[in-house]
Amino acid sequence: MNTLALPGAAPAPALGCGAYLKNRAGRLDGAGFAWSDEHGDLGQAGACAALDRSAEALLARGRVAAVAHDLHPDFHSTRLAVALAARLGAPAIGVQHHHAHIAAVIAEQGLARPVIGLALDGVGLGSDGTAWGGEILWVGGGAQAHRWERVAHLAPLRLPGGDVAAREPWRLAAAVLHAQGRGAEIEPRFAPVVGLQAARTLHTMLQRGLNCPASTGAGRWFDAAAGALGVSVRQAFEAEAAIALETLASAALARGDEPPLPAPTLDLHALVASLFEVPDDLAARERAALRFHLALADGLADSAARHAAERGVEHVVFGGGCFLNRVLRERLASQLKRRGLAVHAPLAVPCGDAGLALGQAWVAACTVAAAEPTAVASALEIH
Repeated sequence: MNTLALPGAAPAPALGCGAYLKNRAGRLDGAGFAWSDEHGDLGQAGACAALDRSAEALLARGRVAAVAHDLHPDFHSTRLAVALAARLGAPAIGVQHHHAHIAAVIAEQGLARPVIGLALDGVGLGSDGTAWGGEILWVGGGAQAHRWERVAHLAPLRLPGGDVAAREPWRLAAAVLHAQGRGAEIEPRFAPVVGLQAARTLHTMLQRGLNCPASTGAGRWFDAAAGALGVSVRQAFEAEAAIALETLASAALARGDEPPLPAPTLDLHALVASLFEVPDDLAARERAALRFHLALADGLADSAARHAAERGVEHVVFGGGCFLNRVLRERLASQLKRRGLAVHAPLAVPCGDAGLALGQAWVAACTVAAAEPTAVASALEIH
């Protein structure tokens, strides 16, 4: 285990149990955060057992005032947090996934004033029970980081087949066609690559709204764009489609291409639908991929800047795995700085889920300290 030195002391000691993917736990004590090793994804029994051992080792360092977990009730990390909290007589505090991404940077960089957070990833359970992942949040700074509000988000995209759609970008591209009133194109466009029956079944699902949950996830919009451009039909590994799309965009950027951009918007349906008309030519696909990146960044920057101005906020925080994408990250930062905003991205803390435990623990510490400032100290003394 290693310890991250923080610029400011936490209001209370707390344990964060992480989420599902790239799980890692951590313990917040004063101005230090002790990380466990990365356990991997909690769909594996070995990863769950490793988390159990890490949590016990972190708790062996002394009492905590709270145990934090993701909102998803079925994660092993959530069940573990609840069990540990009951054993310790401490509160188990659920922290929304994207709120935790932003709070991790607030803790890491000692941001004392409120921020606008851009949390972009594949998926995280929202406070309303739906799938989030393209979020613009207002979050309090410092010891007020438990205070937050969802102020805007990317337009929801239908996921035909639920989780299967995250592995098969063609499904998301087809969902865009359906949403744009072009459902009749699904079978002729996709039958040659996925088979007539699969294309027909998916079209029927969309028509009837069967197993087509909505998600605002930025990662799913990248998948839809890759599917529309024919870059990816099925993904062999996580983020394969998004990486391929970034590679194309980077090539166009290096050439100095300046594709025409739509007016800034958080609804990407029309933009992705336009990608179906791109000629089957590498340079054309590269320009189209760059257009998608720039338009996504500009829509997010425009909304974030407006909400920052309305609330008197001067700082914007990046969090979530989509910020591994250099084209997106640099365009967003440039657009926000041009508007006079200070931009903060994770430094030593991973921007993806492997850094989530710090944000969880910080929010939990702020929550218990705000609710009962004296009770935190007395509870620790008693035990």
